This record gives sequence, structure tokens and C-alpha cells, in this order.
Amino acid sequence: MSSLTHSSASAGGPKNTPPAQPGEGSKLNAFRSILTYARPHRLTFLGIFFCALLAISADLLQPYLVSIVIDKHLAVGSKDMSFLVQIGIIYSVLAIVSFAFTYLQNNLLQFAGQHIVARIRKDLFGHISKLSMSFFDRFHIGSLVTNVSSDTETISQFFTQVLLSLIRDGMMLILILFFMFQLDPMLAWYAVLILPVVAVVAITFRTYLRKTYQEARSRLSRLIAFTAENLSGMFLIQAFHQEKEQERRFAEQNENYFTANVRQIRSNVIFNRTFDILGNLALVLIVWLGGRAALNMELQVGVLYAFISYIRQFFQPINQITSQWNTFQSTTVSMERLWRILNTQPEVKDPDPDQAKPLKTEEVQGRIDFENITFGYDPSRPVIPHMDLHIRPGEMVGIVGTTGAGKSTMIALLNRFYDVSKGKVLIDGIDIREIPQEQLHRIVGLIQQEPFLFSGSIIDNVRLFREDVSREQVMEACRFVGAHPMIERLSDGYDTKLSERGSGLSAGERQLISFARIMVFQPRILILDEATANLDSHTEQLVQEALQSVSRGRTTLVIAHRLSTVMHADRILVMKDGEIVEEGSHHQLMAVGGYYQELYHHALQAGAKE
Repeated sequence: MSSLTHSSASAGGPKNTPPAQPGEGSKLNAFRSILTYARPHRLTFLGIFFCALLAISADLLQPYLVSIVIDKHLAVGSKDMSFLVQIGIIYSVLAIVSFAFTYLQNNLLQFAGQHIVARIRKDLFGHISKLSMSFFDRFHIGSLVTNVSSDTETISQFFTQVLLSLIRDGMMLILILFFMFQLDPMLAWYAVLILPVVAVVAITFRTYLRKTYQEARSRLSRLIAFTAENLSGMFLIQAFHQEKEQERRFAEQNENYFTANVRQIRSNVIFNRTFDILGNLALVLIVWLGGRAALNMELQVGVLYAFISYIRQFFQPINQITSQWNTFQSTTVSMERLWRILNTQPEVKDPDPDQAKPLKTEEVQGRIDFENITFGYDPSRPVIPHMDLHIRPGEMVGIVGTTGAGKSTMIALLNRFYDVSKGKVLIDGIDIREIPQEQLHRIVGLIQQEPFLFSGSIIDNVRLFREDVSREQVMEACRFVGAHPMIERLSDGYDTKLSERGSGLSAGERQLISFARIMVFQPRILILDEATANLDSHTEQLVQEALQSVSRGRTTLVIAHRLSTVMHADRILVMKDGEIVEEGSHHQLMAVGGYYQELYHHALQAGAKE
């Protein structure tokens, strides 16, 4: 509740390893899966098809009209102006029709495409938010940000650019061939003979174009990653005067991207100019063949004019379709990545409604039982080989041990970020796997070492943007934990806008806000995971007072490196290698003279050095 992030690293959790790559068949599955988002827009796409058909037909009829004027009017020496006026009106109407339906087609396509991508983006974010913590152990946060932003934008380009090209340019190519065969089948067949040459050129260039495109994208990604890394570590760069070195490395990355980008642009220019040359050669061939036929009175001049107009347009749709190949390649990669995420099922699932055992927060006593549990992020390497622990309602329990002892893992299991491999975790005698997760997270409140604050006002961060929590409730909670005076000193009080992660506040102030958040939502079980680790002595005292306030009447578990934080706990658990090796009050454990006493003396020595 108070912190929305979790890290398993401190508890010996798994490393961030990339997920297994799916097989070749997944590309087709991914494509089908993403295209299902287009189904609700079937009628819109049908409308786009007919708009494109009407717009292109109106465009291609214009040269045909001019050929009629040349052959039926000018060539025979007719002086009938009414005929020319009629043709001029029809020509103007066709131009207007072409403009209107092209405009309508583009608007319909953008409407459908943007709706599809907005729904994909919404479903993707919603799906990610429901996945288990084990998923975030495997996926880097940066790659998920890329999925939500960059990959969905690439898919947007598919629906608004690639799909448009396939519909419009494909239809134009077919209609141009149709009109050419209507005008003169022999000349049309000569034009068709050029298509194999075009296909060879396209296939030859396609591999090279894909290679240069992917190389440019790869180097751009490395440049962005380098920039983000340096911006995050700017404090360190300036502290060690590394500006010149990092500028040199940035210049090297920038030069690499520049070179790859120029190579990609050059290859595209060569490809497009090759098509221009083929188009001009085809035009020369048609003019030579058609001109000879016209001179021999075997072909009308108007037909030759129309043919020349069509052959000039013939290569445009081919060029457009081929140039969209890189975008299509990017789309298939993005679709595959998104499909892989959307196809991932959460490992921690809510119980079936008929098997769920809901608990009301106000009725929870707060008894916790870890019954003979075993757990490991990797099943072959258990972090907690065995634990049998029982905590009384209202008891304050301190948990201490070195890094990797299993403290945070134990807390993650109680929050059900992961499910135990063996045994049960019970609250008031009910297996937490039988409690809906929404209710469980209302019962169990978690405050971590680095409390997470959103960009927004303080009041919204305390009530987590829930409008049903009144301003008075927020202010009362802040007074209770001692945060009210600090908030009142800010320029806009409770309406003060916080930057990302609350960077405008000190660590102690952020922690006090997280305590206030706990008071608003009133969990019956409270967990503090190293909540005072990064605080100075004065701020730690404020947080300790807040802890005493919020823990009253609640079952409280406190993980701490600073033993002073848990010295007054009802019971202290000492963990080592995933097991509880000692337990008792501070005085009892000191009297035993075991592992706890050793930790205590180490803490005293560290404090003396400071």
C-alpha cells in the first residue's frame, strides 16, 4: 500500500535475466493476436476500402477523359465547345470526388488506427499492473517502458501508414493495369513484362534495406541508453570530473548512429532512384512503341497520352509499398514483444469466487502463521528452506539479519507477491491464497526503505488519488503521524505538487507521508521494511514516533539493520540463511550471547566509526 515497488535483490532474489525467445510460429500468433483489436472496426475498414476505391477511380479516370477529348474532339477537328465544357465539368467533379474521398479515407483510417492503438496501450498497461512480482524480476523496467510507448507507436504506424499503403497503393496498381488493358492490351502486356524486373530489384534491395534499418535502430537504442545512463549518474560524473570522458564517449556513440543513419538514408535514396530509372525506361519504351503505332495509324494519340499518364503512375504504388517494408518489419517485432507480454499469465492468481474467503478489514485480529513454509525464486535453490513461525495479534516483531538472510523474502510472501513452494501462510487461520488480493493488500500495509511517491499533490499521494477519501481524513492522518507541521510549511501546503518520486522532499519527509498513507487506509497488519535505514538520527526519531503511533493496536513486523529500531519490540527474530536461528526480546537475546549479540556489537562498532 504505502510502497508500490518491491525488490528481491536484498533477499537473494533472482537476477534480471531476459525472457526466453519465442519460436518462429509466435510471429504469426502475435500478428493474429494484435489484429483482433481491429475487429470492432470492421465497418470502418470497409468504409476506408470503398473511399479508397472511389478516390483512386476518380483520379485514374481523368487521363481517360483527356484521351477522349483528344481522339473524339481535337483529332477530328470538332469545334463543339459544349462537349469540352461537359468534359471539363466532369473532370472537375472527379477532382472534387478524389479530394473528398481521400480526405474521408485518411480520417477514417486515423480514427480506427488511433482507437486500436489506444486500446492496445490501455490493455497492455492494465495487464502489466496485474502481473506477479516474478515477472518484474525477469523484465527490465526500461524494456517495459519501451513496450508501452515505442512499440505501441510502431503498431500505430502500421495501422495508419502500412495498412493505408496496402489498401490504396495495391488498389491503384490493380486499377492502373485494368485501365491500361482497357485502352490497349498489347501495350499493357509490354508494361506487365517490366514487373519481373521490378520484383528482382525489390527483393535484391529488401535484405540490404532491412540490414541498414536495423543497424540504425540498434545504434539509436544504444545512444538513448547511454544518454539515460549518464543523466541518471550526472552527480557521479560531476563529482569525479568525468565530463570530458563522457562527452568523448557520447560523441563516439553519436558518430556511430550518424554513420548508420546516413547509410540507411543513402540506401533508401538509391532504391528510390532505381525505381525512378526503371519508370523512365518503361516510359521511353511505351513512348517508342506507342509512337510507332500512332504514326502507323494503329493507335490513337489520345490513347497514347492516357497510357503515358498511367505508366508514369505505375511505379509510384510499387515504390510506396516497398518503402513500407521497414515499417512492417518493425511492426512484426513490436507485435511479437507485446504479444509475449499479453500472453504472460500472472503466477499469483486470485482464488475462484466460490473458493474465496473474504475478510473484512475491521474484523481482522492480525494473527500470522507461517506453517512449515519453503520458498525459492529458483526452485532448486530455496531462499527459505524451512520456516514455522506464529505471530500473535497486536504483537510487534522485529526481524534482523545480514543482507540475503531472507527477511524481505518473508515479507514478500506475507504480501503474496510470491506464493510459497510448500506450506501455508495464514492470517487469522485463513490461507492467504484464499483471500482476494485486493482485500489482502488492504489488510497488510507495507512501508519500504524508499517510499514511492507519484508526481502530483501531497494530498493525492496520501490518499492515492481516491476521491472517496476526504481532505479532512488526510489532514487528520498527517497530524497523527507528525507530518502536518512539515506540510504546512510548504508553499501550497497539502496542494504542493511533488516531482517524480517526491524528489522535492527529504527522505524523512517522504517516509512521514508514507506513514500518513498507512493511517488513511488503516491496515490491520503493518510491515516496515528497512523504513529508517537511510535517515539521520533526528529524522529517525520523528519516524520512530510515527511508528509508535501507527503500530498501536496493529500486528507490526519491523525489518531493520539498525538494531535500535527493534530493541523495544515484543519479540525479535534473528534470521540467517533463510532460517530463524534465534528469537526473544532484546535482553533475552543479549543474555544468550549468540548471533544477535554479535550483530549488536558490529552495529555498535559501525556507529562508533561514524
